[in-house]
This record gives sequence, C-alpha cells and structure tokens, in this order.
Amino acid sequence: MHHQTGYKWTYSGPEGEHHWSKHYPYCGGSFQSPIDIKSELLRFDPTLRPIEVQNYNLSPDEQLTLGNNGHALQISLPSKMHISSLQHRYSAAQLHFHWGSSSQIAGSEHMVNSKQYAAEMHVVHYNSDKYPNISYAVDKSDGLAVLGVLIEVGEFNPTFEQFLRFINGIKYRNQKVQVPGFNIRALLPARLDEYYRYDGSLTTPPCYPSVLWTVFRNTMTVSQKQFNALATALYSSSAQDSATIPLQSNYRKPQLVDSRIVLASFKEGRGLHGILTVTSPHTRKQIIQQLLVGDLADLADEELHKLLPSGSQKLQAGRRKDLKKWQRDSLAKPKQQMTSPSFRRKSQTDCFVGKLGLAGDTLHYSSLEQRVFHQLKQSHKKNHLVQALRDAVYPELNLKSYLECKSHLALPTVRQILCGRPTDEALELERTLTKAWINQRETSVAIKQGGQITKHSSISFASRKTPSQGYPHPWLLPMEWED
Repeated sequence: MHHQTGYKWTYSGPEGEHHWSKHYPYCGGSFQSPIDIKSELLRFDPTLRPIEVQNYNLSPDEQLTLGNNGHALQISLPSKMHISSLQHRYSAAQLHFHWGSSSQIAGSEHMVNSKQYAAEMHVVHYNSDKYPNISYAVDKSDGLAVLGVLIEVGEFNPTFEQFLRFINGIKYRNQKVQVPGFNIRALLPARLDEYYRYDGSLTTPPCYPSVLWTVFRNTMTVSQKQFNALATALYSSSAQDSATIPLQSNYRKPQLVDSRIVLASFKEGRGLHGILTVTSPHTRKQIIQQLLVGDLADLADEELHKLLPSGSQKLQAGRRKDLKKWQRDSLAKPKQQMTSPSFRRKSQTDCFVGKLGLAGDTLHYSSLEQRVFHQLKQSHKKNHLVQALRDAVYPELNLKSYLECKSHLALPTVRQILCGRPTDEALELERTLTKAWINQRETSVAIKQGGQITKHSSISFASRKTPSQGYPHPWLLPMEWED
C-alpha cells in the first residue's frame, strides 16, 4: 500500500482536514460526510421503516472498553448488538463522540439547515451478513451503517454518567479503561422512526464512502456540566508528550452534496411540502436500461414525462450576478470538456457502469486505490490520485445511489453509461447532453454564495403531470448544480 494508515492527522493545523487527502485520497473524493441537511435536499420516503435495534441493553457484567484514541472518546461494543431493520444485518462495533469546546460549544458534524449542535454521537455498525468484522467492512461500499445522534446542552443525562464517570482514566491518547455494560438504547432518542437517510462516508481518514447514514431527527440532551466534562477532560497528546494538546472541536466541516438527496422518514416540517414522493427504484432501473439500449427518441417519449421534476429551481435574485460571472468565467471550459476527443477515445474497458447498479456489485476501495495508484505510477501521474479515484468512483456511487433513490442522476454517470455505444451514436448523444446542459443552466443552476460550482451536474426525476416546454430532451432535466 502506498500510504501507511499510521499517518498523523488532526482537525486543524498542518495535518488538518484540508491536508487529509494527501495521505488519504478518498478524503478529497465523492460522497463525503458529514453534510448540512438542508430542507431543499429532503425527500419524504414512505417506505423507510422505523430503525430496530437488538441486544442494546447490556448487563453490568459485560465489560466495555472506554478509550481515548487521540481523535475522540470511543466505547467498544459487542457484535451481538445489531440493527435488524435494514436490508442486511449490521452488527455494532463501537460508538464515539464529536464535540466543540468550552468556549465554542457547537461541535456536531451533521448540521440541520445550517444549525450545528453541541455534539454528535456515532454508533458504528458493519454489514455482518457479508463481512467477518469491521476491518473487512470498512473499505466496502456496502460495509457500514452508522446511527448519528445530535446532542444539545439542556437536561442532565443519567445514561451519559455511565461512562463519563470514568473519563479521568483516559485523559491521554491511547489510554483505555474497562467500564461495566449499560443500556446503550438509552443513548438514542425515544423515537427511532424519524430520521434522515443518505449515502456517505467515514468522517475521519481514510474517509471511505462506505456508510449508510441514519441521522435521527430528535436530539438528546446532556447538562452543561456533562458537556464541559467531555470538552475539557481529554487530551489528544500522549502522557509522555511534553506539550499537552486538548482534545476538542474534533468535528469535520460539511462536505459537498455531490448530487445526493436526503431521504426523510417523516413528513412534517419545513421543506417537505414540495415533492413528497420518490420515484421508485423499479422506474429508475427502467430509465437506466433505456439509457443503455434506447435512443433519445425513446427517452423523450411521453412515458418518461411522468418522471420529470416539477419545475426547475428559481435562482434567488441576489445570486444572478454570480451566475453571470460564472458563465463568463467558465462557459468556454465545459464546452471544450464535453466535446473533447477524450470522450470518443474511451475504450470498452472504461465503461464500467451499468453492471454495478443493475447487478449490485460492491466497490472495494483499498484495492481500487492500489490499482489506480499503480496505473498512475506507470504514467508518472501519481499526484493525480485524488482526482483519478474520484472519476473512477463517482459514476458508480452515483448510479447505485440513484437506483436507491438517494441521488439525482449526474452527467458523468450518464456519460459513463453511454460510453459503451458505437462512436457516432455516443457522440450524437453527447452533443445532445451538452446542448441540454448548457441551455439548462440559465434556469436551474443553484449556486453557492460565492458562485462556486462543483463539476457534477445532475438530473432529478420526480413526479410530474405535464412535460416541460422547450427542452431538447426532457428526461435530462433539470440539471441542478449541487453545492
């Protein structure tokens, strides 16, 4: 392996999160977590069942290991604890916390409508139907499921005392103590039926996008005193180190949305008055099959109008000048990219999408990384690893996520699907794509405050009665730039 897992990383400074991707290339890649769960990303999904957990009430005779790994406070969990309500059985491995500091309380990783909470607990589970332990599961695309709980400062929380009272035994990095088992279920909100669900990643290096995220809508509380204990008792340095570095503000900043949407298991609340339905996986599969075999005439067919989104996003007036500036800066570039000969030159072997979502293959991130690194080494392009991995993984993840209704279909994915076609046909399709894409930007570009735009535009299919007017091929629309 060209990187040791032993690279030192921190949340700020010279080894801070902006530098993670140097040693852990997936940290600069696709489908990263955490994200800011904004109302406009939400889709109500009536098929999401309440989360069911088994064997969470541990007896005091069972010893758990409470540790300080230099990045977080962590508790080991027995694998008999598991989530039984997902497609696979996911067995517990550990839980850990992210928090702010005594001066800056906000320290959750996920935000809801840009609100950051005091802390966040992650209960990490691995797919035990397929993998013997968490080490095998961590770098597989279907490997992990994490339950996220947002924590506020408020009422005293007796369950937290079950481990907080031992916190002085783990002041320094790599210290561990045994604590008696307790009811882990009491660390979760009472209601397990209301949650946000999306496809994401580990929030620490190596940042593999292997996590099915469930973030509960309802928060838990700890008292100010309990929060202070968590925020001030620990150090990220070892007992031997001459300088003591406090362990605090151990959270990663929100990541790019990357065409993803967030499914909500509940209906109330802001932002869910819009499209409440999610196009079924079956219909999505048909769209992909039609892309694989059909021609544009089929795709523009009446049948598919049902899938069109209801109206494109309106740009806020204040952002129009950002759009104009962005068009000036980059109108030339996308055109070149999109009609460049590189598209034509794609060999059959590059066309790896299509089979994934339809056959359900699993991505193995560390072996993919070794393979790509080896190829780049031969062409003396080692420093392109982050981008090369992103290009390799994004269409696969996007297609898989699209088929499970957790993403819009993005342009690179459509391209990847089409690249197995005969050249003239593919070129024709690409011209149409490009044209639709450029025509569309006027009305459906959603831009970040600074007018920054990511590379992946996306197509969203939701429910709609009437075909939209004036688009070259309605199934392509709207292509929203995601921030």
